[in-house]
Amino acid sequence: MGRTPSDYDIATSATPQQVLKIFPNSNEVGAHFGVVIVKSGHHALEVATFRTDGCYGDGRRPDHVLFSTPEEDAKRRDFTINGLFEDPFSGEIIDYVGGCADLAAGVLRAIGDPHLRFSEDALRLMRVVRFATTLDFEIEQNTWQAVRTHAALLAKISPERIRDELVKMLVSPRRARALQLLVDSGLIEQFWPEVLALIGCEQPPEWHPEGDVFTHTKIMLDMLGPEVSPELALAVLLHDIAKPPSRTIDAEAGNRIRFNGHDALGAEMAGDMLRRLRFSNEVIDAVIPMVARHMQFMSVQNMRVAKLKRFMASPTFMQELELHRVDCGSSNGFTDNYEFLLEKREEFSLEPLIPPPLVTGRDLIAAGLAPGPKFSEILRDIETEQLEGKLKTREDALEYFRSRWLQCDA
Repeated sequence: MGRTPSDYDIATSATPQQVLKIFPNSNEVGAHFGVVIVKSGHHALEVATFRTDGCYGDGRRPDHVLFSTPEEDAKRRDFTINGLFEDPFSGEIIDYVGGCADLAAGVLRAIGDPHLRFSEDALRLMRVVRFATTLDFEIEQNTWQAVRTHAALLAKISPERIRDELVKMLVSPRRARALQLLVDSGLIEQFWPEVLALIGCEQPPEWHPEGDVFTHTKIMLDMLGPEVSPELALAVLLHDIAKPPSRTIDAEAGNRIRFNGHDALGAEMAGDMLRRLRFSNEVIDAVIPMVARHMQFMSVQNMRVAKLKRFMASPTFMQELELHRVDCGSSNGFTDNYEFLLEKREEFSLEPLIPPPLVTGRDLIAAGLAPGPKFSEILRDIETEQLEGKLKTREDALEYFRSRWLQCDA
């Protein structure tokens, strides 16, 4: 395809013992399955002996292997485009499974019986969606039917492996197609069934002429740039996850559809879903605020300067701003708050959003106050005046503190 590979798999007729004899400093882990890690300089290369696999008792790995021929080795692999060999000396492509034709046609096809391939290793169910997404290939009909038939086998796969495949799909430019394939295949029901409730969850047409929440979410995913962080893609996917359980009909307002509190509830649900797939705390701590705060963008033009600066000082603000852009662009098309924030970012760019404090707790203690919960209230009040531009110097801040807080206590 003219792409530079991210890694190389090496297969050989040499047995693990022969490989170890040639490369005595190799790692024998995996030798039972015909795999040796050969170290060369700063590289560690997997060298696998041509093999056929025995039964897959756990639906993830073979119980045993038998060394065999290149042709038999190719037939045990997952998809035809992944069953190709290249002779490293001549450059000849050796194709026992029809992979070249499928590669040229843009078709993703399981090797042999697709039901057997997915029964052997259920992670292939996620991989087929990932390859179809990242390569923009069509899934061959029998392969696709087998995916739908065996979707429940995904329960045998660890959350971490599902997570890694999902992330690769979401950072792909065709992430919206990946979401649709995960739904149509029945796979997403196995790990995030909450997403299915977005389908058919109608929204107020005056604000969301595009349709239900699922349609809205897919359009947002499509509107993101070709390169996005996993955190932003996840936040977009999950930002309205609580709309179905929070949906009500306001009869007094002409049967208007409302989703009161879906941002706060959505943050809780997003945290639960991310922990279910064992995402890192760093990812979870980034996604939850993005989901929790996405409705606050409606009020930015009415915020006091101090509140706005604190809002914009969030470590995830730039990603939240992009979420807001695609949120509006996929629905009502309003851009006034987005443009307002761009202007404010330029206006505030000459100095830190949250500058060093003019007054600290030591100053409060020096003035005779005992440390306690009130310290936070005092320091935040002084910071607010500083952010509003009313206090410029340390002397101004100390004078404000004495007149505002010491006299009050007196």
